[in-house]
Amino acid sequence: MKSLRDPDCLLTEGLAAIRQQFKVPATFPPPVLEAAEAAARRSPSEHADRTAMPFVTLDPATSTDLDQAFTIEAAGSDLLLHYAIADVPWFVADGDALDTEAWLRGETMYLPDGKAGLYPPVLAEHAASLLPDGPRPCFLFTTRVAPDGAVRLEGVERALIRSRAKLAYDSVRAEDVAPQFDELARRIAAAENARGAARIDPPEQEVERDAAGHFTLRLRPLVQSEVQNAALSLATNLAVADALYAAGTGLFRVMAGPDARAVARLRYTAAAFGLSWPGAMPIEQFERSLDPAQPAAQAFMLAIRKAGDGASYVPYQPGVKPWHAAMAATYCHMTAPLRRLADRYVLRAAHAIANGQPVPLAVNEAFQRLPAVMAKADARASQIDRAVIDLAETATLAGREGETFAAVITDLGQNGARIQLCDAPVVARVDAHSVLPGGQVRVRLDSSDPIRRELHFTRVS
Repeated sequence: MKSLRDPDCLLTEGLAAIRQQFKVPATFPPPVLEAAEAAARRSPSEHADRTAMPFVTLDPATSTDLDQAFTIEAAGSDLLLHYAIADVPWFVADGDALDTEAWLRGETMYLPDGKAGLYPPVLAEHAASLLPDGPRPCFLFTTRVAPDGAVRLEGVERALIRSRAKLAYDSVRAEDVAPQFDELARRIAAAENARGAARIDPPEQEVERDAAGHFTLRLRPLVQSEVQNAALSLATNLAVADALYAAGTGLFRVMAGPDARAVARLRYTAAAFGLSWPGAMPIEQFERSLDPAQPAAQAFMLAIRKAGDGASYVPYQPGVKPWHAAMAATYCHMTAPLRRLADRYVLRAAHAIANGQPVPLAVNEAFQRLPAVMAKADARASQIDRAVIDLAETATLAGREGETFAAVITDLGQNGARIQLCDAPVVARVDAHSVLPGGQVRVRLDSSDPIRRELHFTRVS
């Protein structure tokens, strides 16, 4: 899971069991590796030379599969975001071994001890990655960002770029990026607030061992550069989504807002963490009021992430406006083609419509098939994420059997009451009668089994 780090490999045995349970591939079939080696030698021949433009990348320090690079320039009161996206379609052809394997995987699968990539490393972490060790082919998107944060796609071309630097979130300096970087991120955030968007940036969870030898979960909020960098991707995705919808094509990311039951459960969770959520305040407004530096707010942001039914993909349908509730906008995915299958096809469609060309038949056909394939991949990724969280939660409570904990009832069901521990980001179930959601209880931990990822509590009061 990308939001859970295990830098000291404290969960090795449990993670190995998760990989086996969910059949996470350890490598690629030999024909796919051979195809990747051959594709990596393919020289770009349909790309404009944009190597003089001052592109940089900004990612976690250890990342090598770099999908995006950027530079920004002023255009009167507007800003022009030049956003380079790895040209994966240049290396992967419809129906070849790489394409066939990607359709089986759907997306890169992340675990704290490593990932199972969508494409072999020779492409994803070398030839197709926008690394600063030579010219790289890309789709170059130019998006105009107005003072109020409104975005419009100005153009798309295939280009060669040369990244000036591989920057890291935790060490980037203001002088390392375009001087308009902060202002562009501010404009996008202002537009989100004006739309009533509910997008949140949950903290990372890190597993550590304390002085007593127990596992602990430490929450680390995203640093400012991560949030600002996400604004660049958001701006481009929004602009592309609008252009695709206007052209009557595309694949969109949609999501409904949390239903009344989920919101009620979140209110009880907020109470468990001691957060004051006024009764008349909408969830979107409450989310924006949270201080990501506060541990209780960090834990609640993770609870919000787990509360929804999740997003899905839909192809263009005449007369139907695709909508993503968290973004409060029409939205698409296309900025991470090294990690998501669907992005490769949205890139091709956006390039075609921006240049007055018909969208390739293979792309339009893919838009009809991709929702089911991506739903399966997303479901698998969610199951892995849930298993990793369960592993971390059980590991943090291992050795504390017999202790009692304060908890709040967040929901009731056939399998018992769902509880949120008040002093830890742990959700579990307990057999409890004559209780209502929002009620406070004390529970005793009877057992914690990290290998089976099971917690058993008994209500004591």
